[in-house]
Parts: sequence; structure tokens; C-alpha cells
Amino acid sequence: MRAAVLYGKEDIRLESVPERALTAGEVRVEIRAALTCGTDLKVYKRGYHARMLKPPCTFGHEFAGTISEVTAEATGWKVGERVVAANSAPCGECPSCQRGQEQLCDDLLFLNGAYAESIVIPARVVEKNLLRIRASTDFADAALTEPLACVVQGVQDLALQPRERVLVLGAGPIGLMFVALARAAHCDVTVAGRGDLRLKKAWRLGATAIVDVGGRDDLVAAVRESSASALSYDVVIECVGQPAVWEAAVQLVRKGGRVNLFGGCPSGTTVTLDTTLLHYSALTLLASFHHTPRTIRRALQHIEAGTIRAADFVDGLNGLSELPALFRAMTSGNRAVKTLINVKG
Repeated sequence: MRAAVLYGKEDIRLESVPERALTAGEVRVEIRAALTCGTDLKVYKRGYHARMLKPPCTFGHEFAGTISEVTAEATGWKVGERVVAANSAPCGECPSCQRGQEQLCDDLLFLNGAYAESIVIPARVVEKNLLRIRASTDFADAALTEPLACVVQGVQDLALQPRERVLVLGAGPIGLMFVALARAAHCDVTVAGRGDLRLKKAWRLGATAIVDVGGRDDLVAAVRESSASALSYDVVIECVGQPAVWEAAVQLVRKGGRVNLFGGCPSGTTVTLDTTLLHYSALTLLASFHHTPRTIRRALQHIEAGTIRAADFVDGLNGLSELPALFRAMTSGNRAVKTLINVKG
């Protein structure tokens, strides 16, 4: 089969890769839709991911497709079923799993290889995080399940309430998903971000106010000058993954408010927080990470209910043969929200 193989830093090659034989409990899925992701871009720029993969290897992790091969031990599954799989599965036995925090599993098994014509789903993923999708559900919509499940986790951690004033920092795919889910929870949502296309998508997804921070160095000042609700946000969600934006998020929430430091910052970075502000304003700081089998299922429910649609996030289409050039363009500042990869192209 054809697949994109990551060899190292900014080194993707299209190759013919043999399809390996399945082992007990596994299934093979013919990929019908694969999507680009910010995490994949980080992996491409760094050339590795300490937990998820070790080059040279196939990579990519947002996909949906049809089952093309099943082992006898993968009971209940059959060839031809339309499915989506998460990019990981917990062990179910470690202390974190026993506490219901499967996203923190001590033995989290990761799955990569979406930029290819097919992918083998490990037995544990088949058991815990392989889901059927309806005949009416578009494969591109279903491929959003994994990133949306992370956002579902963030919304659940925050316990959003109707009519709360929410500020989302960042208008990338994750920030836009937070907009959609916060609006579905009947919150009033402001988005602070950059990029005309992305900010227009935020409007369409239900944001009630937009702060364009393009060209501004002081994020806190930009939000306070542009929004009448500044200093009164009940919830601030950081979706950028930069230390300076983490620090700004804490300054923009009201007394007694909640902050979700959702965006992962580069390894080894630190932030400086005002201890007086944290203590005397009684702030709650959260840092949501990854997803669980429960949020994977909830994410697919949102998609199949029409709350989240690929049409609102996917604004590019490329063939698999164009993937190396696409990632070079993304590194250079391509502002597409998400790109759909046709693995046959």
C-alpha cells in the first residue's frame, strides 16, 4: 500500500509499504478520510514524539473508513462496516484507569498511520475505542471524532453552565470546536484569535464576539480594549499552547472564575503566575489532556447529531502524494484550519 512515512525532522516520504499480517483481535481498516492535525504538524517539525511514535514510521491519527479484514478473535466486527477509531486505548487496569481517568493511563497504547491507504487497528483499540458510524455519517465528519473528544473532555472538566461568559483564546481547530460546544451548552462565547478565515468560522459556529489580535503583542490589552465583557469572563479556555497565552488567560478571567490551560506548550517551557491574583481571586486552574472511551463516544454523538460538521473545519483537500508539500506549506504558515487527505490521490 501507499503510505506517508516520517523519517525525522521535516522529512516525510511517500513509499510503498507492505501490509502486515493481522494478529489476534486486530482488524484492518481501509481509510476513506484522513485529516491533518496540529499535533501531526508538531511531530513533523520535531521529527518524533516521545510517547506516540518512533521514526521511521507511518503517522497521522485522525481517520475513518471501512473494515477490510477481521481476525476471528475480533468478535462482533465484520468486513464492510463503517468505523472510526480513536488514536489510543487505555489499559483499564492501572490506578488512573481505575479512578476513571483513562486519559492518564500508565500504559496508554497509541495508534498512528492515518496517512495511508489502510491501517491496522490493535486489539486493545478494537476492544475499547473502535466505533461504528451510521450509513448517513460522512467519513470526513467521523474523522473529527478524536480531536473533538479532547474538547469534550475539556468541556466536561470545566462543567460549563448555561449563560456563562466564555472566552476562547485561539481560533484554530480546537478553539473552534470549543466555540461550537460552548454554544451548544448555551454559553455566551467570545473568541480572541487571528486570521480572517478562522475568525469568520468562529462567527458561523456561534461566537457572539470576536477579538482580532493579529498584529497585537499584548493579548490582555487587546481583549480588554475590544470587549465590553473583559474582566467578567466566567471561563477562559487557552487553545494556543504558548506560555505567554497561558499567563494571559489567568489575567482575563473574573474573580472566582475557571481557566482551562488546554493548549500544550513546548517541552521544558515555564510560566509565571501572580500568586496574589490566584489566591485572592480564588481562581480555579485546570489542564485538560487527551480523551477517554466515554468522551470518544460522546464526541461521535455530537457529530452524528450535526453539532460538529467537517464543512465547518475542513477548508482544504489534498491527495496523499501531495502530503510532503502540504506539511512544508503548513510549516511556512499555511492558515488552513484542517485539510482532508484523499489517500487514493
